[in-house]
Amino acid sequence: MSSTDKFGLVLEGGGMRGIYTAGVLDVFMENNITFDGVAGVSAGAIHGGTFVSGQKGRNLRYYKKYCTDKRFISISNWIKTGDIVGREFCYQTIPKELDPFDYESFRNNKTRFYAVCSNLRTGKAEYLPIEDMDRDIDVMRASASLPYFSKAVEINAEKYLDGGCTDSIPVEGFQKMGYKHNVVILTRDIGYVKKEELKILAKLAYKKYPAFSKALLNRHVNYNETVKRIYKMEQDGTIFVIRPQQPLEIGRLEKDPEKLQAIYNIGVQDALKALPRMKKWMAEKKNS
Repeated sequence: MSSTDKFGLVLEGGGMRGIYTAGVLDVFMENNITFDGVAGVSAGAIHGGTFVSGQKGRNLRYYKKYCTDKRFISISNWIKTGDIVGREFCYQTIPKELDPFDYESFRNNKTRFYAVCSNLRTGKAEYLPIEDMDRDIDVMRASASLPYFSKAVEINAEKYLDGGCTDSIPVEGFQKMGYKHNVVILTRDIGYVKKEELKILAKLAYKKYPAFSKALLNRHVNYNETVKRIYKMEQDGTIFVIRPQQPLEIGRLEKDPEKLQAIYNIGVQDALKALPRMKKWMAEKKNS
């Protein structure tokens, strides 16, 4: 294996469906599965960050504990602040006080971490590195800032929103960055087809950002085509995919801790089932 044939982990978003990913990643941690780089989108970035900090069980724990707390994710947050996610509560209070994030372990991990964000001006995806979760927390916020329900996050004079708007499953982008061998965790089953965005809403909400508005309108096409290419790469053995076998029955803003636990458990079960095949695939790629 050449120095450029790095192993990557690509994590799809999906709101509370992402707790499925948390289950998969906890199994990876239990089995000391590591990667050279991680690229996460929205909720995928959130769970990926905790994977890099090595804190098994943390995301399930605080999601279950605070999912009913209006300060976490709620329409009342959106009405009051313009952000459906409580900025101070989620990105400061929880990780620094209520359920501490291991900032030091994250910084010391050799795994490179990227959060995918959508640039409003260009309408393009950007893979922004996070080297220090405290210092670079705005990159994480940008990746997880839902269109229509969040204010744009400004980073280096550019404005960003949810990376899923422009590159929901960034496996091809990661390949171009040198991560040739990728494990991809999806939160949609193989039969899912994304529907078209409401045109009038996208055009009105982002009329100042025509390139981003266009990206929203083409999002379903790009997503569905990406899924087809991922399936082909999976069949060719280029990538290894873990996905739910059935649709995940959970709301995007789920408030039921038992449902969160159930989806997490599905992720754990799917990961355990896939683990022997994935280890074999990784060994073959490493020795090729």
